[in-house]
Amino acid sequence: MMRITRWISSSLRAKLLALFIVLSTIPLIAVGLISYQKSYQSISSHSKASSMLQADLLGTNMDNLFKDTERLLELSNNPQVIHFLFSQSETYQEAKNILQTFTLYRDTYKYENVLNISLINLYGKGISERRGIFQSGSNPMRSPHFQELFRSPELILRIPPPLMSSYDRVDGFTYGSQGVISIMTAVKQRITHEVIGFIIVDLSDSFIKEFCDRVKIGTTGFFYLTDAQNNPIYVPPVPAAEQTLVRETRIPERELRGSGSFVQQTTGPPRFIVHTSSVATGWTIIGIAPLQEIVAEANRIRQLIIISVALSILFAITLHYLLTRRLTRPIQLLQHKMRLTASGYLEAKVKPDGRDEIADLGQSFNIMVEQIKELLAQSIRKQQQLQKAELRTLQAQINPHFLYNTLDSIVWMAEAGNHDGVIRLVKALSGFFRLSLNKGRDWVQIRSELDHARSYLIIQQMRYRDILEFRIEVAEELQDYPILNMTLQPLIENALYHGIKNKRGMGLIRIGGYTSAGSILLTVSDNGIGIAEDRLDCLRASIEHPVQSEDTEGEQRGFGLQNVHQRLKLYFGAEYGIRLDSTEGYGTHITVLIPKNRGSKDEEDYAGG
Repeated sequence: MMRITRWISSSLRAKLLALFIVLSTIPLIAVGLISYQKSYQSISSHSKASSMLQADLLGTNMDNLFKDTERLLELSNNPQVIHFLFSQSETYQEAKNILQTFTLYRDTYKYENVLNISLINLYGKGISERRGIFQSGSNPMRSPHFQELFRSPELILRIPPPLMSSYDRVDGFTYGSQGVISIMTAVKQRITHEVIGFIIVDLSDSFIKEFCDRVKIGTTGFFYLTDAQNNPIYVPPVPAAEQTLVRETRIPERELRGSGSFVQQTTGPPRFIVHTSSVATGWTIIGIAPLQEIVAEANRIRQLIIISVALSILFAITLHYLLTRRLTRPIQLLQHKMRLTASGYLEAKVKPDGRDEIADLGQSFNIMVEQIKELLAQSIRKQQQLQKAELRTLQAQINPHFLYNTLDSIVWMAEAGNHDGVIRLVKALSGFFRLSLNKGRDWVQIRSELDHARSYLIIQQMRYRDILEFRIEVAEELQDYPILNMTLQPLIENALYHGIKNKRGMGLIRIGGYTSAGSILLTVSDNGIGIAEDRLDCLRASIEHPVQSEDTEGEQRGFGLQNVHQRLKLYFGAEYGIRLDSTEGYGTHITVLIPKNRGSKDEEDYAGG
């Protein structure tokens, strides 16, 4: 908010824009919000009331149907029915009279939805409209519903299809594979009130299916039916996502026996839920629909308001643009280019438009930027030259005691009469310095750098004959590529003095080379004492970012590595240099990464051999 206020106060054009927007849009937004709230409440209430009315209608029709159908349960008081269930034998006439009684009830009350009426006693003897007289192949009391009625004879059970027991389905008390709602109660002996059997009325659930399939909420919403334990009784054909919502929907406990509606938040769009209960069965009729469909009309009004406000803002901005373009646009462009230049982008240029004072200012700005670029380029060139001079000075200072130690070895060998050794050592020292000087050039072939390393190793091997062996294994085809002079010698010196010299037994320095992804990798490995992990981390950090340190050992050990790494980065780029790996007690492995390029950055410095 502070940034917006600062922007408005710093620009005349911004002040005009803010004034136009405030005067044109605030009144319209206020009227739109009031209208939207009123329309939203009205439309939502109407949609919810309409959905509730549909649910109540199904609940009322269901209650009336069950009340009418349950009149058939009065058959449990018929003497012929009681006699049939109580006796162990029956006559054809008794069975015929009972079936005629079933027909009489049907003709009297017009039971179109009743599929079948059945009677069965405790021993499996029964009679039904569809099967006539039958004997059940299993004990009826295995049915959990019959067990419940036996314990509570006054109950009337209303059982939806999913809750019918396997015993009931096998013994034919439901109408085949069609959806059936079974109503059952116990038949009692008149005098002792002892349960002697059961009456079952099978009722088609087609009226529920027709309602749920036909009646919709909104465009895609639907009704479904659950029992008292919230288990779905009937769900119309809907997509799998809606089936998941049905399983997840739970009516609040306090509203289970009544009617109401609420909005349910889901992982997708919110859903509007309406529910009512059937008094006769305790089942719940639930309607579910996307909330957006319930308030779709209100959303259309909201969209109209948003479009109106957007058009108003667009009109204000257009008017503001036309009024201020000629006044402030050139100054804003110049200001933008100046900010780009201040951030470091020196390619920003102003295209002067006209011949007024602002155009002359833009031309002067362009001249100033060009002069700054030239001064920066000169400064960068001088800095690079200074860095190269410093690194060459450092190169000349690598291990100043080497010459003294070698000459001391020559004197010692001469005094001992080892003339062959003196000759070999002097030749190696001569070759070493000839290759080191390289006529003042920075570049040599890898072949020359390997010869230089070999001379150094021969000198050191004669001094440390009992502890030093070396191997140079670099493919011939790699030896013609250029490399910076004095790249390998500091690495070999580091391996000798800090790895092998402190190791018991024979030490081995191995120089290798190979190519990878357009680069050349030269390696210097030793089997010396290695480097501890904490010291290795410090060395890696000092090589990458050299700093002044009071750690004398670390300075001595990392000086040559720093020198080589910084030279390689300066000449080849930040992605090149050396990588240090070591395992304490097993040795150290140094990898030199340079580009595989026949040419060099300083062609006049390159020496072929």
